[in-house]
Amino acid sequence: MPRPSEPQVISAQLLRDWPLPEPEGDKTDRGTVLVVGGSRFTPGAVLLAGTAALRAGAGRLQLATTDDNAQALSIAVPEAKVVGLPSTPDGSVDGDVPDHLVELVSRADVVAIGPGLDDPDETLKLLRRVVDAMAEDAHLVVDAFALGALGEDPDLLGDHAARTVLTPNVGEAGRLLGREPGDDLDAEAVTVAERYGAVVSLYGHVAEPGGGAWRDENADVGLGTSGSGDVLAGIMAGLLARGSSPAQAACWGTYVHAMAGQRLVPRMGRTGYLARELVDEVAATIAMV
Repeated sequence: MPRPSEPQVISAQLLRDWPLPEPEGDKTDRGTVLVVGGSRFTPGAVLLAGTAALRAGAGRLQLATTDDNAQALSIAVPEAKVVGLPSTPDGSVDGDVPDHLVELVSRADVVAIGPGLDDPDETLKLLRRVVDAMAEDAHLVVDAFALGALGEDPDLLGDHAARTVLTPNVGEAGRLLGREPGDDLDAEAVTVAERYGAVVSLYGHVAEPGGGAWRDENADVGLGTSGSGDVLAGIMAGLLARGSSPAQAACWGTYVHAMAGQRLVPRMGRTGYLARELVDEVAATIAMV
């Protein structure tokens, strides 16, 4: 297993010295994020990721989820364009996606895929279709079940790998590695980054191919709550849309996610806050860096 050089600790000062691109122009200049995910039983994952992307600064938002949830989602997120996708009899997104999704993918600046998906085989088909349809200069965030699908086909990202951020938790990292991760998550993050040619944010440990490594030390136990990972993926997608590089989006996103939780602790306790409340802290956390 490769050993990283000592990772830089992600602090407010480090991020001030690595400022986000300044927003200019109208919403089109801050990019379009397309979130693809959900199922009949997990529409909220797409909502969380999408609204987090807007809070992080994305200019436009598009959501793609199962037909039976699309109308309700469009009401819940009036800021977004919402399109329905066919589903399997079990309520999962069907991997044989329609042309209207391929069209949206081809025009998106950032695609975030994975939140709420729940069928491994259909997710692998879906991920292949999405990657094939993406524009050459578009960015990709791969999360949740889509990470397991990627582990089945490590070369799937192709030329898009250099513009991709992977957001595994420890269990998902195991699927990317093909084994149980060891205790040294700095080293495991580097291993995943080198294997897939993409930036990875693994439980606060960030690595990019070629040796860049960072570590956040602000996360607390409360981030281990349902939907929290969807928020993290959305933050990174929003930062990519406004012009960040994958490494910058991963470092800023990891820090903002952790500090959003810290901002909630005085009001909600260490384990009492919800993922939707993390979303509401994203913009203020970024502004305070």
